[in-house]
Amino acid sequence: MLELSRDGRRHELLGYPWCMSPDMASRPRALLLENIDRGAAELLEQAGWEVELLGGALEEPALVERLDGVELLGIRSQSQVTETVLESSPSLVAVGAFCIGTNQIDLSEATRRGVAVFNAPFSNTRSVVELALAEIIALTRRLTDKDRAMHAGVWDKSAVGSHEVRGRSLGIVGYGNIGTQLSVLAEGIGMSVYFYDTADRLALGNARRCATLEELLESVDVVSLHVDGRPDNRDFFGEAEFARMRSGSLFLNLSRGFVVDHAALRASIESGRLAGAAIDVFPEEPSGKGEPFVSELQGVDNVILTPHVGGSTEEAQVDIGQFVAHKLVDYMCSGGTTLSVNLPNVELAHRLGSHALVHVHRNTPGVLARINNIFAENKVNIEGQALGTRGEVGYVITDIASDFTEEMLGRLARLDETIRIRCL
Repeated sequence: MLELSRDGRRHELLGYPWCMSPDMASRPRALLLENIDRGAAELLEQAGWEVELLGGALEEPALVERLDGVELLGIRSQSQVTETVLESSPSLVAVGAFCIGTNQIDLSEATRRGVAVFNAPFSNTRSVVELALAEIIALTRRLTDKDRAMHAGVWDKSAVGSHEVRGRSLGIVGYGNIGTQLSVLAEGIGMSVYFYDTADRLALGNARRCATLEELLESVDVVSLHVDGRPDNRDFFGEAEFARMRSGSLFLNLSRGFVVDHAALRASIESGRLAGAAIDVFPEEPSGKGEPFVSELQGVDNVILTPHVGGSTEEAQVDIGQFVAHKLVDYMCSGGTTLSVNLPNVELAHRLGSHALVHVHRNTPGVLARINNIFAENKVNIEGQALGTRGEVGYVITDIASDFTEEMLGRLARLDETIRIRCL
């Protein structure tokens, strides 16, 4: 792949999958952090990358240092890809978030620099849903108390405070991929389902939509949060919301740590307002295994705390690794951006014997005409072309039968609107 900066200077010259041999002396580099499944690394290695795997997240200075000369970065939820990281990493072409959320990435800055971002919006859905169901059952049966007593050598065979989930009502806040699947499975075990979402969502099964969050909170025995990580959701659920919930109800958060006021949650449980809670995500989380963890919810009765493992099953991690790695390989080889989080979604079927040019640009009128005029003036015949726009950015893939010339690429790079050019 040849990439040019906007002043037309050669930025890098690298082979990419199916355009090079994996045993070439100089191979493109990928950095995968936070214990990403080994299968993802193997897929990238088979496609020709030199892959470095690290077990934990990296703080900003260390991440900037490690990204020197790296084209692909893979992360999970702990690594922060900030404006500084992106500005300091000109060789970075794409970021793979091997998880659902992308709020740990400065998407606006990535877009401004033409860095594609991909995630795994579906791969760990089932794992999160199964954990939510398990926690609802465990809290309703007060298995936390039974477990603690047994470990202390106390035999307490009693039905007091233990209930079936059948016939109880579940309120799902956020009716997206996870919320809808939880809805279906919860109904399957006999629960009545209510949901609230700011977007217009189709109810599945017998689920009932609530017009307001307050209506949902007052109607259900269990509240489960499945909202996204947008900044507007910070401190979304606090003292006022807990006060609205039914006395003796349960609360679950397997979405984002910063959306819940944990001090208010603790107070609600200790006062007897709530019967228990299950929390998988926290406002501040350790960056790696074995590091100290502190929470206001530690030591509270009938509270299940898990270390952000909602999607952490072996099955989910394999699926996520394969899904995101395939997206990265496809993007680097063909320029396809289907399911990119930040760039226009564009695909173009590649023709044998042709070359593809990817042009990322600011979305202003007439850019495509100027690009094609440069092709025409260089007597380059266009074999196929696909354009997409998204907000302030445009993305076009062009297949041509002839080779690219330095003069033509230089002119394209010097267009005022050009953000990034890749020749595949």
